Amino acid sequence: MSDICTLFCAAVERIIAVMIRDDQIARLMGGGALALLSGALGFQYLVHLAPCEMCHWQRWPYIAAAIIGLVLVSFRKKDLRLLAKLTIALVAVSGLIGAYQAGMQWGLLPGPSACTVEHAYVMGSGAPPPEISCNAVTWSLFGLSLAAYNAIFAFLIAGTGALLLRRNHAA
Repeated sequence: MSDICTLFCAAVERIIAVMIRDDQIARLMGGGALALLSGALGFQYLVHLAPCEMCHWQRWPYIAAAIIGLVLVSFRKKDLRLLAKLTIALVAVSGLIGAYQAGMQWGLLPGPSACTVEHAYVMGSGAPPPEISCNAVTWSLFGLSLAAYNAIFAFLIAGTGALLLRRNHAA
């Protein structure tokens, strides 16, 4: 039975490798970047959660990845593998920024002085609200901030793209 599963998995991997082209991988990465960017904008405009400076830093690579993966790939017929690698790298860069910010929020990493405050703002305290601090967790689910979720999803998307690109290359 184990041999049948191994043969089946190997056959599926060969089919996936043949079926997914470099342009499709780039589009998939661009779509993933656009989905994560849309989620961030949804939190900003629908939930009224103001972004900090590092939140903006995390968005720029997604914007570039979405433009490359969803627009530029449609007009280029050469260097599609390079464009796919670039979209994967851009998604991973946003994940790295998110991981760094999550490390700041957990107190594991130092942050830029322009983006951190020593005492978090308390709503209803009567004090004027400061600019949004990068080391303050303004929203969390299961103990993870939006920056942590950005890192997790970005690494999952980039890892999937890298795996598909690697499998595609092996075919």
